[in-house]
Amino acid sequence: MPVRTRLRSRRTGRRLAADAGLLAVAAAFALPLAWVVLSALDPHAGLRVRVPDGLTLDNFDAVLKPDITYTPLLNSLILCGGGTLLTVVCAALAAYPLSRFRSRLNRPFLLTILFATCLPITAIMVPVYALFVRVNLIDTVQGTIFFFAASQLPFAIWLMKNFMDGVPKELEEAAWTDGASSLQSLVRIVLPLMGPGVAVVTVFSFVMMWGNFFVPFMLLLTPDQMPASVSINDFFGNRGTVVYGQLAAFSVIYSTPVILLYVLVARRLGGGFALGGAVKG
Repeated sequence: MPVRTRLRSRRTGRRLAADAGLLAVAAAFALPLAWVVLSALDPHAGLRVRVPDGLTLDNFDAVLKPDITYTPLLNSLILCGGGTLLTVVCAALAAYPLSRFRSRLNRPFLLTILFATCLPITAIMVPVYALFVRVNLIDTVQGTIFFFAASQLPFAIWLMKNFMDGVPKELEEAAWTDGASSLQSLVRIVLPLMGPGVAVVTVFSFVMMWGNFFVPFMLLLTPDQMPASVSINDFFGNRGTVVYGQLAAFSVIYSTPVILLYVLVARRLGGGFALGGAVKG
């Protein structure tokens, strides 16, 4: 067999093996999603992935109740929306001096931030719980929002700083010449130009808070204040046997806000900084 033919056959075999591996990984992710969608429409849903005999919306009708879905989703929107807003604002204010001013403390501070992102939440929840009890923030929405923001802030600062480095400083210097302050240049020049970076930080922070079960479960005690990430646990025991169709329907509704958020910021995520020619001349 010629050498070229042998090499071509090896490349084809490797490509087929890589494609097969990618298809296996895709199937591992697609099967749970397929189960959620199909089971939500199946009147006799079980643990198997199967096409339902007949489609029905009874599972959605069963879970679309104030105590089951509406109140937990509203609580989640308040907690995650407030935490995300606080995270983005604080991350922008913290990343600006790290990106624009030289200091010997910048590198140690950034390394400390990276170390803070590696700390598991479960390792610090006991002292956090004791602290919240002392300062009367336990079982409060604002206390949970503060901790959500604090837990996501280290990585948000790191992301925001890297995006902010891509905005030319000459644009700010021109604004400073016209009498703008550092805060005005940040709000009016830097943040609008790094729209994709702000969108990434917003989506990442919101998604991480939206799917967090442990923090609200520990810090909130009143059932009426529990978010959807905690109330979904009720389908696994507090209501008796698991009704898989209702669980799947609730999961579809629970995932909708995250999908909508991504759709809303998809253009910014796909866009660029659009700075071509901004610093010429």
